[in-house]
Amino acid sequence: MPNKIKILWVDDEIDLLKAHLFYLKEKGFDVETATNGQDALDMIESGFYDLIFLDENMPGLSGLQTLTRIKEIRPEWPVVMITKSEEENIMEEAIGRKISDYLIKPVNPTQILLSIKKNIDKKRLITETTTSTYRSEFGRISLQINDSFTFGDWTDVYKKLTYWELELENGEGTMDEVLQMQKTEANHAFTKFIKKNYLNWLSGENAPLMSHMLMKEKILPLLDKGNKVVFIVIDNFRYDQWEVLKRDIANDYITEEESIYCSILPTATQYARNALFAGLMPAQIKKMFPEYWLDEIEEGSKNQFEEQLTGTFFKRFRKPYSHAYKKINDHESGKKMLEQLSELLNKNLISIVFNFVDMLSHARTEVKMIKELAANEAAYRSLTRSWFSHSTLKELLLKLKDENVKVVITTDHGTIRVQNPIKVIGDKNISLNLRYKQGKNLNYNPKEVYEIKDPSKAMLPKPNLSTSFIFATNNDFFAYPNNYNHYVSYYKDTFQHGGISLEEMLIPFVILRSK
Repeated sequence: MPNKIKILWVDDEIDLLKAHLFYLKEKGFDVETATNGQDALDMIESGFYDLIFLDENMPGLSGLQTLTRIKEIRPEWPVVMITKSEEENIMEEAIGRKISDYLIKPVNPTQILLSIKKNIDKKRLITETTTSTYRSEFGRISLQINDSFTFGDWTDVYKKLTYWELELENGEGTMDEVLQMQKTEANHAFTKFIKKNYLNWLSGENAPLMSHMLMKEKILPLLDKGNKVVFIVIDNFRYDQWEVLKRDIANDYITEEESIYCSILPTATQYARNALFAGLMPAQIKKMFPEYWLDEIEEGSKNQFEEQLTGTFFKRFRKPYSHAYKKINDHESGKKMLEQLSELLNKNLISIVFNFVDMLSHARTEVKMIKELAANEAAYRSLTRSWFSHSTLKELLLKLKDENVKVVITTDHGTIRVQNPIKVIGDKNISLNLRYKQGKNLNYNPKEVYEIKDPSKAMLPKPNLSTSFIFATNNDFFAYPNNYNHYVSYYKDTFQHGGISLEEMLIPFVILRSK
């Protein structure tokens, strides 16, 4: 083989293993030997090995002592412990010191070869198998994209694409590029689906579960059954990010329900999250509770009344449920919330908004270092998981597992990495979002956008008679002709939301209970 795998075998009875050594050399492996722990450590200090076979029972430095020293010198190198003993405490100690495999004497050549493949060839084998399997699935997914005529069809497509994206990111093959092309194909078809059906959904025609329906359809039934509910909303949280986090959450919680629902347009916090807590579409909020709605051109936070909007929801449905609301923008506000948790749990519904993922996507745009850390989708997911591992959200979930509560995790919208600029012109009051625009006298190419000339049809506020909305689709983003090149270079390859894509509109909803 062109790049021989180099193995170090450490055993005080190495002469008895000549047949095994010969077998490995015949298979093309480069094998070196040591008869004691100290010699092995000297060789490790000065050389490189892909894998180490280490006898547990040796005079002088024992196998476990040698293992400890190896992990101090080369913690990333895989070590396979070989022993005559089947005592459980020895196995546990070896595993605790991060061995990669455990073999019991007498070992046979097949066991040795399997251990090598498992520890050295594992990544290549997984990549080849995954790539081959996705290649065979590619055609079926393409057919499914063309045959998707309902919201359920599209959730199935998106789940499959997400599954393969997560599978392929661990390999080194080229099929991830093919997958990105297939995702682009899917988003083009999904855009056509939304253009055809979205306004009909809002008039009640075969509508999927949407932002303004979630409280009534999902939260209220839990409360009506006598459950105390902790409603966790992670701003700007995508389905693929949930798929990554749920592997950690599964250690403490059982998933009672996991589904995908549809964010309203615009897929932006001002619209989707207010609709979520109010159980109303934005135009209805403005009409019924004008004191809790700020238009685009008005100053102030557009989401400062979410607690009040929750109260209006319960009042409309004549429900006596008590509720509390917390917004977590940083570690300190998270710690304060945890300190108040026992008091908060006196309420029927506790709504907690975590803003980190949204802040991460904005920081990636504005801070060069963050952009480099989250250079692609896989890195973006990895940063999300790293945040969760050290977050007050994780601390909250650990505390809640001992409480008799239902935990709901969801979001208001997702986000997409944009690549393609679309020119748009408007007056000084045009909204600033890169994935949707609201304003008067908008100038654009109608073939490049989804336009809603009468916002009332989409149940959106209409500050002026000539106000209209346009939405970017696929991975497009809006750019102004003035200083166009600078604007495009600054925002290209950033994560944005507000428009139409699978990533922005198809978002997770999960109900958990502790194990």
